[in-house]
Amino acid sequence: MASKYPKPNRGRFMCYCFIFVVFLCLFASINEVRFSGLLRLGRFAPSNETAPTRNESEDLRILISVLTLPDQYLRRHFLRLVYGTQTWEGAKVEVKFVFCNLTKEDQKVMVALEIMLHNDIIILNCTENMNKGKTSTFFTSLPEMFNDTSGVGPYPPFHYVMKADDDTYVRINSLVRSLRPLPREDLYYGFVIPCGSMDPFKHYMSGMGFVVSWDIVEWIHGSDIPKKHVEGPEDKVFGDWMRWARRGKNRFNAKWSMYNYPDPPSVCSHELWNDTIAVHLLKNQEKWIRTLSFFNHTHSLNPSKFYHIP
Repeated sequence: MASKYPKPNRGRFMCYCFIFVVFLCLFASINEVRFSGLLRLGRFAPSNETAPTRNESEDLRILISVLTLPDQYLRRHFLRLVYGTQTWEGAKVEVKFVFCNLTKEDQKVMVALEIMLHNDIIILNCTENMNKGKTSTFFTSLPEMFNDTSGVGPYPPFHYVMKADDDTYVRINSLVRSLRPLPREDLYYGFVIPCGSMDPFKHYMSGMGFVVSWDIVEWIHGSDIPKKHVEGPEDKVFGDWMRWARRGKNRFNAKWSMYNYPDPPSVCSHELWNDTIAVHLLKNQEKWIRTLSFFNHTHSLNPSKFYHIP
């Protein structure tokens, strides 16, 4: 019986298939070019809306430098507990301990062990001193230590550098929140001296813990002013540099969020309160424990069957 349907034209069918395959290849090739172009436009777009600048996309970077002495092993261990158990948001914060050259055999071993374990120590090329240039040596040394000449790392390596005493409790999250809205150039920030003053342009910032922007650090590194005036109370000497060079035009008084411990009472102190960035003059363990307890520093301790702390 003859079929009701005509036999298919195999040659025509093969021709249609070939044309269809060619069309698919061309379509894929065209769209690949368009897609690559879109990627390039997105990567190098001049508009700030689609390509944020580095400053807009990077977190705040802060270096907290605790000036101390080589032999203060127990103090550094305790401060590592204090700073290492804090949490903060929106910033990269590094804490370093700073002192001058080692002079004893036991220091060379003990400090080397600390560096191997914690890598948080800066040893300056100076003789240990309080008011004869240690602070100057510290700030002068920072650019050579942290500036990345290869261009791979971020610049500046830190937006702010804080110099702090080892008897100061710095609440890092409060510090970050305080610094975030401030200018990142020509900044000089801290607790204004004299204690009764609220004018940051009148004198200088207390050595309990003051902050400067990285451009000031680089200026100290290259200027003759700090080199010619190094001796004297380190916080006052630093203020002299700022005044003589007319630096630190962006000055901010963090008083009374920074203050001395309330016992003994003084014009530089007040009672502990929640709106605190730093507490100074924690000269013994009792004062540290009272301060940490007031701020409920151990509140994030997780419950466990391995311990019970009331």
